Amino acid sequence: MSKTVLITGASRGIGAAVARRFAAAGWQVALHYHRSEAQALALARELNALPLRADVSDSAQVAAMAAEAVQRLGHLDALVCNAGIALPLGLVQDCSDSDWHRVFAVNVDGVFHTVRAVLPSMLARHSGSIVTLSSMWGQVGGSCEVPYSAAKGAVIAFTKALAQEVAPSGINVNCVAPGIIQTDMMAFADEDTLAALRADTPLGRLGTPEDVAGVVFGLCQPESSFVTGQVIGVNGGFVIT
Repeated sequence: MSKTVLITGASRGIGAAVARRFAAAGWQVALHYHRSEAQALALARELNALPLRADVSDSAQVAAMAAEAVQRLGHLDALVCNAGIALPLGLVQDCSDSDWHRVFAVNVDGVFHTVRAVLPSMLARHSGSIVTLSSMWGQVGGSCEVPYSAAKGAVIAFTKALAQEVAPSGINVNCVAPGIIQTDMMAFADEDTLAALRADTPLGRLGTPEDVAGVVFGLCQPESSFVTGQVIGVNGGFVIT
């Protein structure tokens, strides 16, 4: 029986790279997307994957998505909670209530909704791997990124608590915290900014989505079955905790 995975926020960037990594290893992939329909459907065709649309901030939509994933794939061996958003750089006093709540609704509520919807099928099988995506700013905080840092810090705390809760049921839960990765979230940066970021990274380069995907995939392998509750930094040494 093929292994199966549901990946949220999988239409582009890190999520798409994660989907490609699992598909390349023969996994059946359920691709979640919200707004990037054309990209998601093209990737689903490329990977022969199952596209599923939902707003992760809406618990009812997420429950329906998870139910369809389980019904269509038969079961879920792994869940990757990658869906997330960031605000433009700005001072915390300039952040509106709606922006603050939206960042938490997607980045934190979205993880909660998805995990809660998927857990029953994993608990029934007494096995499963869950990987959440945080950020190095969730580990140490980023100036002018207070809402994003706070939300990603919450993802880390959620992961550590959940790992202890479900470990007796044979489910491992870990978090990957990327650093500066070349995705659409870096579109604001000019070449001088990118050069400065490279210089500040001990490995001397920016990360790629594939760098993150390899770690996510590894955490869902049998060789990682004794790893749970951990935060794995993929940041080139930019942050070492």
